[in-house]
Amino acid sequence: MENIWTRFKLPIIAVGVALVAVATTLFVTPETKQAVIIRTGEPENIVNMYSPDDPFGQTGAGIWWRIPFVDRVQMVERRVLDLDMDNEQVLTSDQQRLRVNAYARYRIIQPVTMIERAGDESRLNVQLARILRSALRQELGRRTFASLLTAERGSAMTEIRETLDTQAREYGAQIIDVRIKAADLPEGTPLQAAFTRMISERQEQAETIRAQGRKNAQIIRAQADAEAANTYAAAYGKDPDFYDFYRAMESYRQTFINGEGESTMVLDADNEYFNQFNGR
Repeated sequence: MENIWTRFKLPIIAVGVALVAVATTLFVTPETKQAVIIRTGEPENIVNMYSPDDPFGQTGAGIWWRIPFVDRVQMVERRVLDLDMDNEQVLTSDQQRLRVNAYARYRIIQPVTMIERAGDESRLNVQLARILRSALRQELGRRTFASLLTAERGSAMTEIRETLDTQAREYGAQIIDVRIKAADLPEGTPLQAAFTRMISERQEQAETIRAQGRKNAQIIRAQADAEAANTYAAAYGKDPDFYDFYRAMESYRQTFINGEGESTMVLDADNEYFNQFNGR
């Protein structure tokens, strides 16, 4: 072994130096990362930068080179990232305090801008979380609690996403989606008071609908009575004798038949009420 080292010492050292040089010169960029080569504090090159037009499986990932001891490589996430926000207190336009749980999904599309403005992904998360909280408060503060339970919630999410995306671009990120996981009233008295108010509002709406229904029913009955009176008047004009006979028969039926035969009337035989029985 000593003879080998003595005979091949220089080649072995040369191979070792070459391996160290290769190890410090070459680096591997994974498919899931974007590599920013920083030379003397300034970004020099970007390896495997995200582009929506890249064909699937055909990116710039792989082996790349740098100048040893001069270039520094910083890896930046290329995949879609999640931003969670839990139990944020938001005040709606109807003065309801909500406990909101929301999340956003974003991607870093300008790694150099992200490094210059934020430094790394953890600091970027902090900045985006602050912007998301501000956007939520502003947008939900213009809306009522009830509107968040309807389709209007979708338009609110669109406004929040656009606001967040505009500010996230300044940090080299693109907001893909924003969603509210839950928007609940705090437990206790505020929640019970909200339920009581909602019940009162629904009762008032129901009473308004019933009142309108009674009004419409009166109008319909009045119109029907008017049409019936016109029909009777027209019939009386065509045959007054038959009309008198018909009305008398109706009166007799109401008095003697519908009264179940228990009605008793003591009248003079010549009374006008019985004129149809006298062979008028």
